[in-house]
Amino acid sequence: MVSVLSIDPSWHPLINGCPPAWASEWGEDRYGVFVAFTLDAVTQRLRWIPPGRFWMGSPEEETQGLAEDDAEHAWFEQEHPRHAVIISRGFWLFDTPCTQALWEAVMDENPSRFKSPDRPVEQVSWDDVQTFIDRINARVPDLGLSLPTEAQWEHACRAGTETALYTGPIEILGKNNAPALDSIAWYGGNSGVDFELEEGFDSSSWSDMQYPNPRSGTHPVGRKQPNPWGLTDMLGNVWEWCADGLRHYEPTMAVDPEGSTEVGAKRVIRGGSWEDEARICRSAYRDGYRPDGRGDYLGFRCARVQSS
Repeated sequence: MVSVLSIDPSWHPLINGCPPAWASEWGEDRYGVFVAFTLDAVTQRLRWIPPGRFWMGSPEEETQGLAEDDAEHAWFEQEHPRHAVIISRGFWLFDTPCTQALWEAVMDENPSRFKSPDRPVEQVSWDDVQTFIDRINARVPDLGLSLPTEAQWEHACRAGTETALYTGPIEILGKNNAPALDSIAWYGGNSGVDFELEEGFDSSSWSDMQYPNPRSGTHPVGRKQPNPWGLTDMLGNVWEWCADGLRHYEPTMAVDPEGSTEVGAKRVIRGGSWEDEARICRSAYRDGYRPDGRGDYLGFRCARVQSS
């Protein structure tokens, strides 16, 4: 068992002024430490996520009244019981979802429906992402990217907070109307605002939209308010693949927990997307998806676990 006292969240890998050999920029700002790499003129920044202890899942009162039937109630129950988790090692995490520009630089193609270089890549399966990771790691020595585990993802999303959103609680006024989401997420209530692409989804029939619009879809990354660790689009825009599958929550403390990693097992997706109702876009909400599944709502961001 890792001792909480052995975890020093103030330490970071640039503390001695030695960035990785692959770094094209590095520094520190009000959100913390960052580093970036550049590939074919595409630059991707990563934020340092410190180790630490957090509460994973939601308290019972957060999900009360969200489910419309028994099946949905059972799904929301996957967020319980709320339990303490220790992330014993700090790690780097993309500060945005992977963009179409970076995907295309690595894969020489772009499967996305909502095409523009600064939007998140979507319509990529978990299996596709493994190919991307293998290729980018081969091109950039010692980069060592992977997907975050579900526990790492939620730790990073919460960034030290315990509420439904990293900005505070969520008040849901209608299926697609939660004003607290507007500043931090593209979701079913606002994803039609200033949406300009012809490939937009017909959202004219969506109910209770915060801003009714006839067409909706993804938006360029990084346009919404970041969380306290400098990460944007953790909620909304596109769902994000995690490395592992859905594990059954227990009330006891867990250290670096992981779900199933068996070949073919469903993998966790987190964060909700541009087409999802407000109740989905919360820090604790979790879903699982087959690893060969794709959708115009499904993307990812990469992690890099510090080797020393």
